[in-house]
Amino acid sequence: MSDDTPAGADASAGDEFETELAGARDLLDGDDIDAVHVGVVRDGEVDTTFAQRTDDDPDGAGLRALALLAAHVRLVAAEAGVEPSTVAGDAATLAGQVEQIPTETDQIPDE
Repeated sequence: MSDDTPAGADASAGDEFETELAGARDLLDGDDIDAVHVGVVRDGEVDTTFAQRTDDDPDGAGLRALALLAAHVRLVAAEAGVEPSTVAGDAATLAGQVEQIPTETDQIPDE
């Protein structure tokens, strides 16, 4: 916390994180989920997983994966205050620079 950050700001950010985390857990609680993509960062290590049901619609599998990616791009763009196309372009560039999905944040190439 910097000297010019109000003491309640850290608590507020922590509360917001806990609220969002609880919301994520609620989203995962149910048997009616068709697809899920989850990514977490712990101590600088990135873990991610993707799963989907394809029994009823194997042709829609790629579209569901793309829809989840698009939703994540929009979320990141909103958090960063930029256009989704900017995030998508940066993500595509980053994806082209890595041979495998980074498992630690220090493995992400610099711009």
